[in-house]
Amino acid sequence: MGIKAGGFVFTAGQLPLDPATGQLAGSDVAAQTEQVLKNIEAVLKAAGTSMDRVVKTTVFLKNMSDFAAMNEVYGKHFKESPPARSTIQVGGLARDAIVEIEAVALLH
Repeated sequence: MGIKAGGFVFTAGQLPLDPATGQLAGSDVAAQTEQVLKNIEAVLKAAGTSMDRVVKTTVFLKNMSDFAAMNEVYGKHFKESPPARSTIQVGGLARDAIVEIEAVALLH
């Protein structure tokens, strides 16, 4: 889910849910990060924009020790001009996910 406002799209925090099954995708942070970013890409596409227009993300990690593995996958999706990013360790995430990411993107 996302909302358009002032020339931007603001996504809700995306969990690593496989849209086909509604279940968590993978049990490690790399697999979950990949699914989260695919979900963000789908929200942005539906809103009429794309990943290359993302200007800011917030990453919520259940455990900061997963940062390197998350960052490796994250970097594959944001190669050219990585958006500004905040990364926060949280006490827990919905559905016992390991990672959740929200994004802000410019509209085309």
